[in-house]
Amino acid sequence: MAQIELKNVSFVYGAGEPYEIRALDHVDLTLGGPVMTGFMGHTGSGKSTLVQLLNGLLRPSEGEVLLDGTDIWADPKKIRDIRFRVGLVMQYPEYQLFDETVREDIAFGPKNMGMKKEEIDERVREAARFAGLDEALLDKSPFDLSGGQKRRAALAGVIAMRPEVLVLDEPAAGLDPGGRREILGRIRDYQRESGSSVIIVSHSMEDMALYCDRVIVMAKGRILMDGGCAEIFSRYEELVAVGLDVPQITYVAAELARRGIDIGRDVYTVKYAAARILQKIGGGEKK
Repeated sequence: MAQIELKNVSFVYGAGEPYEIRALDHVDLTLGGPVMTGFMGHTGSGKSTLVQLLNGLLRPSEGEVLLDGTDIWADPKKIRDIRFRVGLVMQYPEYQLFDETVREDIAFGPKNMGMKKEEIDERVREAARFAGLDEALLDKSPFDLSGGQKRRAALAGVIAMRPEVLVLDEPAAGLDPGGRREILGRIRDYQRESGSSVIIVSHSMEDMALYCDRVIVMAKGRILMDGGCAEIFSRYEELVAVGLDVPQITYVAAELARRGIDIGRDVYTVKYAAARILQKIGGGEKK
């Protein structure tokens, strides 16, 4: 199982310019394991910059990014090999699609990994099916797809490489509630079936609560919180103080506590709240 470490990592946009921006400020972090990890933070907190460092799309201004103990920039000529192991689906999929057909776009990674045609074809069909992309779309231009279809095509192109770490920046942005549930559910299924590490950036607290095992909160280029969902959302006042929201059910639990019905500060899903209420009234056990 691949492990990524950030050691004293900083990143500066426009270094040396009058309006330089320090997006990351001496971050130390270890990622990996068969879990879904969510990054959240308001715009400008550094989360999107951080995930682009994980596969070498960006290079740190200071510090090191290690993959299984080796600096990914130790040999810049081999950075492509890092991207086979750490796949990144960017926030805007139209920037990631470029080939003449969707089929060729999805096949691009496996081709560059040196696979034979039969295996490439199998990977393309498997990845398209997993991403929920109709096979009838494979011979169309990726630029003729809808926004949701482009997102699925970009996801399929990365999954076709079977990366050890899958990184997604706002994978459900712009989708309706049904589309969000479908794409995030597929990503969760992929993580469970493959045993890989999945890292998601999202503004949605509901998504974090429903799909992630670990949540990392960023503010001003630094790690503010890091823990399980129950631990993070129990600190909802701190989240609100840095401009973030929390799941609506967390607010409901807080209001119940103010009215003398304390079901805990760590409630973050409706199912969890229901179990706590049943426990409170003696009708069930805590889950």
